[in-house]
Amino acid sequence: MSFSDLYTPGFKTRNRDHFAAIVRVALADGRISEEEQAFISRTAINLEIEEEEVAKIIEHIEEHPINPPHTQQGRLERLYDLSRMVFADAIADAAEKKLMLRLVVGLGFDHHEAETIIEKAFKEISKGSDQDLFIAAFH
Repeated sequence: MSFSDLYTPGFKTRNRDHFAAIVRVALADGRISEEEQAFISRTAINLEIEEEEVAKIIEHIEEHPINPPHTQQGRLERLYDLSRMVFADAIADAAEKKLMLRLVVGLGFDHHEAETIIEKAFKEISKGSDQDLFIAAFH
Protein backbone atom coordinates (compact mmCIF):
# COMPACT_ATOMS: atom_id res chain seq x y z
CA MET A 1 0.00 0.00 0.00
CA SER A 2 1.41 3.36 -0.98
CA PHE A 3 1.32 6.36 1.32
CA SER A 4 -1.20 8.08 -0.94
CA ASP A 5 -3.62 5.14 -0.56
CA LEU A 6 -4.13 6.21 3.05
CA TYR A 7 -6.01 9.32 1.93
CA THR A 8 -9.70 9.33 1.10
CA PRO A 9 -10.99 10.35 -2.34
CA GLY A 10 -12.37 13.54 -0.74
CA PHE A 11 -8.91 14.43 0.54
CA LYS A 12 -7.45 13.90 -2.93
CA THR A 13 -10.22 16.01 -4.49
CA ARG A 14 -9.57 18.86 -2.05
CA ASN A 15 -5.86 18.66 -2.84
CA ARG A 16 -6.59 18.79 -6.58
CA ASP A 17 -8.98 21.73 -6.13
CA HIS A 18 -6.42 23.51 -3.95
CA PHE A 19 -3.75 22.87 -6.58
CA ALA A 20 -6.02 24.09 -9.39
CA ALA A 21 -6.66 27.31 -7.46
CA ILE A 22 -2.91 27.88 -7.24
CA VAL A 23 -2.53 27.28 -10.98
CA ARG A 24 -5.45 29.59 -11.76
CA VAL A 25 -3.87 32.39 -9.76
CA ALA A 26 -0.52 31.79 -11.46
CA LEU A 27 -2.26 32.01 -14.84
CA ALA A 28 -4.10 35.21 -13.91
CA ASP A 29 -1.68 37.28 -16.00
CA GLY A 30 -1.91 34.87 -18.94
CA ARG A 31 1.37 33.04 -18.39
CA ILE A 32 3.27 31.02 -15.82
CA SER A 33 6.67 32.46 -14.98
CA GLU A 34 9.67 30.27 -14.17
CA GLU A 35 9.26 31.07 -10.49
CA GLU A 36 5.57 30.20 -10.58
CA GLN A 37 6.33 26.97 -12.44
CA ALA A 38 8.85 25.99 -9.77
CA PHE A 39 6.26 26.70 -7.07
CA ILE A 40 3.60 24.74 -8.99
CA SER A 41 5.94 21.79 -9.43
CA ARG A 42 6.80 21.67 -5.72
CA THR A 43 3.15 22.02 -4.80
CA ALA A 44 2.17 19.14 -7.09
CA ILE A 45 4.77 16.93 -5.43
CA ASN A 46 3.63 17.94 -1.94
CA LEU A 47 -0.02 17.29 -2.83
CA GLU A 48 0.84 14.02 -4.62
CA ILE A 49 -0.57 15.13 -7.97
CA GLU A 50 0.86 13.21 -10.92
CA GLU A 51 2.60 15.05 -13.77
CA GLU A 52 -0.10 14.01 -16.26
CA GLU A 53 -2.81 15.50 -14.06
CA VAL A 54 -0.78 18.68 -13.59
CA ALA A 55 -0.59 19.10 -17.36
CA LYS A 56 -4.34 18.49 -17.72
CA ILE A 57 -5.17 21.02 -15.03
CA ILE A 58 -2.94 23.67 -16.61
CA GLU A 59 -4.29 22.98 -20.11
CA HIS A 60 -7.94 22.97 -19.01
CA ILE A 61 -7.89 25.38 -16.08
CA GLU A 62 -11.32 26.73 -17.02
CA GLU A 63 -12.75 23.37 -15.88
CA HIS A 64 -11.41 24.04 -12.37
CA PRO A 65 -13.11 27.08 -10.84
CA ILE A 66 -11.59 28.59 -7.70
CA ASN A 67 -13.64 27.49 -4.76
CA PRO A 68 -12.25 29.43 -1.81
CA PRO A 69 -13.30 28.12 1.57
CA HIS A 70 -16.44 29.74 2.91
CA THR A 71 -15.22 29.87 6.47
CA GLN A 72 -12.36 31.72 8.11
CA GLN A 73 -11.19 28.37 9.51
CA GLY A 74 -11.01 26.89 6.00
CA ARG A 75 -9.11 29.90 4.66
CA LEU A 76 -6.61 29.66 7.51
CA GLU A 77 -6.12 25.92 6.91
CA ARG A 78 -5.31 26.59 3.25
CA LEU A 79 -3.06 29.50 4.22
CA TYR A 80 -1.22 27.15 6.56
CA ASP A 81 -0.72 24.62 3.74
CA LEU A 82 0.45 27.29 1.30
CA SER A 83 2.85 28.81 3.81
CA ARG A 84 4.32 25.41 4.59
CA MET A 85 4.80 24.74 0.88
CA VAL A 86 6.66 28.00 0.40
CA PHE A 87 9.02 27.00 3.21
CA ALA A 88 9.22 23.32 2.18
CA ASP A 89 12.56 23.88 0.47
CA ALA A 90 13.70 26.46 3.04
CA ILE A 91 13.50 29.18 0.38
CA ALA A 92 10.94 31.96 0.47
CA ASP A 93 12.11 34.31 -2.24
CA ALA A 94 10.54 37.53 -3.49
CA ALA A 95 8.76 35.77 -6.37
CA GLU A 96 7.12 33.29 -4.02
CA LYS A 97 6.08 36.06 -1.67
CA LYS A 98 4.52 37.95 -4.60
CA LEU A 99 2.64 34.83 -5.64
CA MET A 100 1.53 34.31 -2.03
CA LEU A 101 0.03 37.79 -2.05
CA ARG A 102 -2.12 36.83 -5.03
CA LEU A 103 -3.06 33.51 -3.44
CA VAL A 104 -4.05 35.09 -0.13
CA VAL A 105 -6.40 37.49 -1.91
CA GLY A 106 -7.70 34.58 -4.01
CA LEU A 107 -8.51 32.68 -0.81
CA GLY A 108 -10.82 35.49 0.21
CA PHE A 109 -8.71 37.45 2.66
CA ASP A 110 -9.04 41.24 2.60
CA HIS A 111 -6.53 42.61 0.07
CA HIS A 112 -5.72 45.53 2.40
CA GLU A 113 -4.53 43.07 5.05
CA ALA A 114 -2.86 40.54 2.73
CA GLU A 115 0.76 41.58 3.33
CA THR A 116 0.27 41.58 7.09
CA ILE A 117 -1.39 38.17 6.91
CA ILE A 118 1.51 36.76 4.88
CA GLU A 119 4.11 38.18 7.26
CA LYS A 120 2.30 36.64 10.21
CA ALA A 121 1.88 33.32 8.39
CA PHE A 122 5.58 33.14 7.50
CA LYS A 123 6.51 34.06 11.08
CA GLU A 124 4.38 31.24 12.45
CA ILE A 125 5.81 28.70 9.99
CA SER A 126 9.35 29.86 10.78
CA LYS A 127 8.63 29.30 14.48
CA GLY A 128 7.55 25.75 13.68
CA SER A 129 3.89 26.24 14.59
CA ASP A 130 1.65 23.30 13.86
CA GLN A 131 -1.73 23.90 12.23
CA ASP A 132 -3.54 24.49 15.52
CA LEU A 133 -1.01 27.05 16.78
CA PHE A 134 -0.91 28.69 13.34
CA ILE A 135 -4.70 29.14 13.28
CA ALA A 136 -4.78 30.29 16.91
CA ALA A 137 -2.27 33.05 16.08
CA PHE A 138 -4.89 34.61 13.78
CA HIS A 139 -7.68 34.67 16.37
